[in-house]
Amino acid sequence: MGIFSRISDIFKANINDMLDKAEDPEKLVKQIILDMQKELTKSTQALGKAVASERMVEKQYRNACAVSASWEARAKAALKAGDTELAKKALASKVKADEDVANYREMYETISNQTEAIRSQVEALKAKMQEAKSREAMLIARSQMADTQRELAQSMGGIDTSSSFDKLARMEERIERKEAEAAAFSEILGAGKPEEVATFEELERSAKVDTELERLMTEMGMMPEASTDDQLAALQAEVAAAAAEAQDNLAEAGAPAET
Repeated sequence: MGIFSRISDIFKANINDMLDKAEDPEKLVKQIILDMQKELTKSTQALGKAVASERMVEKQYRNACAVSASWEARAKAALKAGDTELAKKALASKVKADEDVANYREMYETISNQTEAIRSQVEALKAKMQEAKSREAMLIARSQMADTQRELAQSMGGIDTSSSFDKLARMEERIERKEAEAAAFSEILGAGKPEEVATFEELERSAKVDTELERLMTEMGMMPEASTDDQLAALQAEVAAAAAEAQDNLAEAGAPAET
């Protein structure tokens, strides 16, 4: 059928050769997809018209069958009534209706076969369309990658790598020399601190931190309990104070104090 001729040409063409010859492969791939979409739209419309024709002829065929059955029923009724002439007239109309039935049957079968063929072609075109869309992204990506590789090769071809690495090495040497000079000046001017000074400063900072911590804990009532040794010393002091007080009381009462 003429409507599918362009689609057939598209699928028979070698797409890779077309991409090689095209100035812009991406545009060509997109154009192929657009052409296929247009043809799919046309073929879908053609299928719709074929289905409509098939349904119309099918309706006419069914009507002709109903007319034939009606004339046969009338002929039977006439015979039952004993009217042979009327039965013949009814049968003559039935024969004419049967001719219409045969014609519509043949027409319906022809259109039905054509419609089925168009439907199969449309389904095949849809499948090819999906395949083309899935390949579109891959082909465009391959084209872009090829362009990138070509540009990179061209760029690398214009660069003297040995000369560039020599320049980098000389630059690194100059930077190392500047760093060495800076370190020497710092040492001469005494910018660096001896380890002893750094250690003492660290101790002073630690002591200040401990002092601040003790102050905050005292203000917040979070001072730790006294150690066992501190508690024993406090207890001994209390016992000594109590003994001294007892001796004083005995002395005031006139009793001799214990030695």
